[in-house]
Amino acid sequence: MSINKVFYILLIVASTVTLGSCGSSKEVVYFQDLRPGETEIKLPEVKAITVRPEDKISIIVNSRDPQLTDLFNLPYVSRQLGQSLRTNGVTASSNQGVSAYTVDANGKIDFPVLGKIHVAGMKREEIAECIKNELIKENLVKDPVVTVEFANLCISVLGEVNSPGRFSIDRDRLTILDALSMAGDLTIYGNRSKVMVLRQEGDVQRVYGLNLTSGEHIYSSPAYYLQQNDVVYVEPNEVKARQSTVNGNNVRSTSFWISLASLLTSVAILIFN
Repeated sequence: MSINKVFYILLIVASTVTLGSCGSSKEVVYFQDLRPGETEIKLPEVKAITVRPEDKISIIVNSRDPQLTDLFNLPYVSRQLGQSLRTNGVTASSNQGVSAYTVDANGKIDFPVLGKIHVAGMKREEIAECIKNELIKENLVKDPVVTVEFANLCISVLGEVNSPGRFSIDRDRLTILDALSMAGDLTIYGNRSKVMVLRQEGDVQRVYGLNLTSGEHIYSSPAYYLQQNDVVYVEPNEVKARQSTVNGNNVRSTSFWISLASLLTSVAILIFN
């Protein structure tokens, strides 16, 4: 075998290895169909988070008369072991804040003085407005300022992300991109085209698929805006899947082609010599 043929064989093998290793680069880039200054995509209808049974919310009422509004704020007092709650008539506590209301199975909360109030299916600002109007209507507080916050609402992010876990919802609108950012983005082994959102809607468990390489697909998905208790799962890509084999050395792996190149080089040297 001439040296030209040996060189030709090695060139083909090297090219194959290079193309095989670079072929997956397109699977890593997000929003491949978007062009700065050119692309316009209509966002899906905004779906703000609404309260459901078993959710917890904190409600704080303020006005010019703090003593009056204290009647409507649930006190939360915690203390360390061995610490007295009261000393010489003065409350001694390490922390004091406001506890949360739990929405019952009928979608109601038991609010001080006002009694049972239906809040299921309502957004934060709607709950605040409802309580404010009731306080004024019953002539309990003339100038109430009502603040409603989520207390236990969370989403979970699993799979090939840098920091999987359970994350609190601290805003009315949480997108899939927000969730992935909180989880530290996808790892290099995350399949950008196969991200699932699992959502329970009544008695039905729905599964939505998202392709992060396509901006149009992301923004048109009904799972673009997340809801409480949603589970986001990022599937591993083929590189990660290959690593789960006994030695990761199959015909589709880079290590296979490197081994093949080494073998062909050795054979060519033996023949040439």
